[in-house]
Amino acid sequence: MRSRSSARQTIREGKFDVCIIGGGATGMGCALDAQLRGFSTVLLDAGDFVSHTSTASTKLVHGGVRYLQQAVADFDYGQYAMVRKALHERVHMLRCAPFLAHPLELLVPCFSTSELVYYTIGMKAYDWIAGAASLFPSRMLSKAETLRRMPQLRSERLVGSVSYADGQFDDARFGLSLGQTFTQQGGELINYAKAVGFGKDSNGKLAAAEVEDQLTHERFQIRAKVFVNCTGPFADHIRLLANPAMPERLRLSKGVHLLLPLETIQSESALLIPKTEDGRVIFAIPWLGRLLVGTTDDEAKLSDEMVVNPEEIKYLLKYVNQYFKVDLTPKDVHSAFAGVRPLVKSKDAVNTKKLIRDHEVEVDEVSGLVSVLGGKWTTYRAMAEDGINHAQRALAGKQAACKTLDFLLTGAHGFSPDYWEQLVQNYRLSPETAQHLAQKFGTDSPKVLELAKQEPQLLQSLYEGGIPIRAEVVYVIREEMAQTIEDILLRRIGVQFHSWKEAAQSTPVVGQLLAREFAWSDAQTKEAVAAYLGSIQHLLHCAGIQN
Repeated sequence: MRSRSSARQTIREGKFDVCIIGGGATGMGCALDAQLRGFSTVLLDAGDFVSHTSTASTKLVHGGVRYLQQAVADFDYGQYAMVRKALHERVHMLRCAPFLAHPLELLVPCFSTSELVYYTIGMKAYDWIAGAASLFPSRMLSKAETLRRMPQLRSERLVGSVSYADGQFDDARFGLSLGQTFTQQGGELINYAKAVGFGKDSNGKLAAAEVEDQLTHERFQIRAKVFVNCTGPFADHIRLLANPAMPERLRLSKGVHLLLPLETIQSESALLIPKTEDGRVIFAIPWLGRLLVGTTDDEAKLSDEMVVNPEEIKYLLKYVNQYFKVDLTPKDVHSAFAGVRPLVKSKDAVNTKKLIRDHEVEVDEVSGLVSVLGGKWTTYRAMAEDGINHAQRALAGKQAACKTLDFLLTGAHGFSPDYWEQLVQNYRLSPETAQHLAQKFGTDSPKVLELAKQEPQLLQSLYEGGIPIRAEVVYVIREEMAQTIEDILLRRIGVQFHSWKEAAQSTPVVGQLLAREFAWSDAQTKEAVAAYLGSIQHLLHCAGIQN
């Protein structure tokens, strides 16, 4: 990516075929799809890229066992079709960024013979639907084999388990890699640029987006032939800006996740808790050095603050303690996050747990706005293909086929599971730091490390005993349009996901590097550091955790 100021100037002066509003999973997917088809494309986001729903996922690339169960229980073909599509998209997502996504074994614990048979049949159906896109076949495991694979699992009443495959990924880095790939193909993007209105032509069709820079408060226009609304939970707001007569289409659901000590599970496999007292499922997944546990599913409003509260922590810990030989308390929570899911309204669903996670593309006949509504990370590519298929109908004489299937993202070329060993050898890194860089940047890692060749002090850790290094901070500021401490520590490097404490410890160094790159005054730097530390304290307070 170019610098934000340079990108803004180019965008202000240009005229584009396609303007994507929203820089999450759907928006980034649509932007890359459109650009690869040969359409000049620009993307803008009101905040940072992948900063809301798209980084609050369960980090799974999956068809959705829960949705298959609902399809069978409710004789719901829509749920079945969504699972089938997701299972076929799953393998393509793993192929296009193998440094960010990989297969994962999950175990479903069973406490009776009937449960063992039931879930075995269900997972075989899951395999059958995946067909040639299956990652590896499910199978029934004995009690002894289950406990060998997951020794921390409570053995009382355990009969065995069912092993099945899905995928796992780093959602934040995946979205950012989509954006990097998009700009390498000639696309333009900008963050912290909010669409606040539209200009229209003589036929009432959208011709320009009125944009307010959220950092400088300047206003400018983005001119394009077609506008695609990919703003997730904010989609109704953009739809009403384009046409105030449009009815609202979304229902929102809040989901929370906890990051716990990895020692809780002592396994490379994940656990699916298939049923809870309120009909949800819960995952416990090893993820980048932590145990990720979630999620919840409660009605939400856009005005709700997306923080994790003590009751939500208590709810998830109850099941962790019930299934594992541990007695965890809120003090054991390293970090937590909450997000809101945009679900398309259904007249038949009485609550969000029953709403299909599939997407819908809407084209407003009055304004011409194309809106991609709903959906899930695993099907982002198919959603983008569908959205751009609709968008290109407004581009007279410019019809092109989708080219994103198995298109490698930046950092994927030449990657292998042992790529990190090359980094150890070539740059004299610790194995831990080399693995961290390979998992974040893939074969683009040398671009990060070349900065440290010029400035050896950039090889230093962000905090005492830490794995991430300072060169990453400089790289993501210069190459990934990071503007704030949170942009860096949460989405680009992932320190805040790993630990609130580690994020706080990293803050002074990150603040200093931002100040150096942006020529901030001492007062600006102190303000940025204080604001970020205040946000961490706020998250701890809302969670009821004493610092």
